[in-house]
Amino acid sequence: MTRVPPASAAKPDPLAGLRRLTPRDRLLLSWLAEHYLLSTEQITTALFSSRRSAQQRLTILHRIDAVSRFAHSPAHGGAHGGARGGTAQYLYTLGSLGVALHPTAYTDPDNPAARAPRSHTERRLNIARTPKLAHLLGTNQFVIDLHAHARRDPRCRVERWWSEHHATAAYGLTGVCPDAHGIWRVGDTTTGWFLEYDNATESLSRVITKLLAYERLAKDGPRYPVLLWVPTRQREKHLLDLLHGTATPMPVATATHCPNPAEAVWTLAGADGPRLALHQLPSDHGPHSALNPARFHEPHDDDPPPENLSRCA
Repeated sequence: MTRVPPASAAKPDPLAGLRRLTPRDRLLLSWLAEHYLLSTEQITTALFSSRRSAQQRLTILHRIDAVSRFAHSPAHGGAHGGARGGTAQYLYTLGSLGVALHPTAYTDPDNPAARAPRSHTERRLNIARTPKLAHLLGTNQFVIDLHAHARRDPRCRVERWWSEHHATAAYGLTGVCPDAHGIWRVGDTTTGWFLEYDNATESLSRVITKLLAYERLAKDGPRYPVLLWVPTRQREKHLLDLLHGTATPMPVATATHCPNPAEAVWTLAGADGPRLALHQLPSDHGPHSALNPARFHEPHDDDPPPENLSRCA
């Protein structure tokens, strides 16, 4: 008598959670793929009407493994540490479902050319143990606050938000390596920008030296303002003093860390007058030739990691 083998238990479908993802969920996952991590507070600010609704949705995304998370207690409070007031909260990264949706997501903030991690857990560890953690959160907070402003003002929109590694891959032939790059729209005005997020951990001369690469880019590429986003008014004054009388082909603007970088908080180096809103800063998208893929291009998923990314360290 022939025995019929028992039916094997159906294996769970790792992509079963896809049908539960909303457009807002997919936007969040794309941000985590590009920018490594976001805090509960940042996600709430940019995408939800209340912290409670954000936490409820993030719990569901965690259960279906769309996101992963780890607890974080910032050493110092403040507006731009990812947790305003310094309270402990979760930091979110991609889970296995999120990685499946974004298989070419950036995986190691300290070594973008490193081999791909074996799992999303290893990717999370790469992010959690990076010494750049506070810097990543502060850089991301800048654009989160722009998104928050756009939610309040329908004329405004973040048209582009690139990470350090994305922007370096696109513009790095000139040595440009910003902490972030984006395009901000207010009505019919679009303002490109390169962000240099500063926590007073580098000498002022080192900050000024970074401008040389932007000068090379501005010769035949976009002439976007370089935003020097610094922690104190005293440091801002010292930077402006160093820049006094120095002509650059691209605008350079300074401001101190504050909750709304879209507002009139920017001082244009070398110019008199009141502080300007972000969309009021001069911005030139450059000649069409700057879009030549041989010089500047948006990276594709199958592009190899650019060798010059190591200069971002």
